[in-house]
Amino acid sequence: MLRVVGLNVKFYTHAGVVHAASNVSFRVYEDEVVALVGETGCGKTVSTKAITKLIDTPGRIEGGIALFRRKSGTIVDLLRLSEEELRKIRGYEICYVFQDPTSALDPLYTAGEHIIETIKAHSKGIGKKDALKTSIELLKKVLIPSPEVRVKNYPHELSGGMRQRIVIATAIANKPKLLIADEPTTNLDVTVQAQILELLNELRKRYSMSMILITHNLGVVAEVADRVYVMYAGKIVEHARVEDLFEKPQHPYSRMLLKAIPDPTRKTKRLETIPGTVPSLIDPPPGCRFASRCPYAKEVCKKDEPPTIRVEEGHDVACWLYYGR
Repeated sequence: MLRVVGLNVKFYTHAGVVHAASNVSFRVYEDEVVALVGETGCGKTVSTKAITKLIDTPGRIEGGIALFRRKSGTIVDLLRLSEEELRKIRGYEICYVFQDPTSALDPLYTAGEHIIETIKAHSKGIGKKDALKTSIELLKKVLIPSPEVRVKNYPHELSGGMRQRIVIATAIANKPKLLIADEPTTNLDVTVQAQILELLNELRKRYSMSMILITHNLGVVAEVADRVYVMYAGKIVEHARVEDLFEKPQHPYSRMLLKAIPDPTRKTKRLETIPGTVPSLIDPPPGCRFASRCPYAKEVCKKDEPPTIRVEEGHDVACWLYYGR
């Protein structure tokens, strides 16, 4: 359904050029959940926003293609479409659930007005009364109690969990083909997090949507994703089916991430940590960007960028450890 190849995004700041996403490539198939995993600032959000050209100044998309199969069956390169053509796709065929519902919702609009605006933007013939009825039905689907009342509430009158459900209801209003969920549970307590994840998965199946889940939480990935791309410092370093990543991670970064997760079945006095810091993306080092933190780094790792190697079917890794083996 979606194929992104060689995506490059840079931000031209006073401090220098930030290489936010470098040669990023990934695929999303019909009816699946793909997770983008990595530390904060690794380029997950930038890569998905760039798909529909939602990169603000001083950011620029400087290369790549994003092939998308529309509801009509036609395939388009999203990065070559005009702003007018993209408006027909955003909010209709590709929708976003952003990590901070407070920022995503306009404080001057009620919950119902947010949904109605999205419906009417892509259904010109629908009246306000019918759109309001649809918005109430959508609030029921995202399990908001008393939807007839809540539809008239402003964001500040709702809890964090309810605000996130309003954002989800707005995103699914036009039954998109692709839902991009950017850290959808970050600001919620643990019990509400589980409810939101369960809700997203249920809605995805009900509407036959595909989903890109952006997260740094590997527990969330294990719960809902089918395949996962691991990102580090603006690059994808590993791609695998979820079960393969957890059972046999190949990239040193992936292994160290998994070892840093608390395991109730393992007796450890202290969790393992990843030494060092993420390199600056203003002047990223040559070679592998993880080399300065990697216990297996060789001289070639510090000089030359590692090729992406297929270690087995459906499992790719960008690491010199596997080259020529």
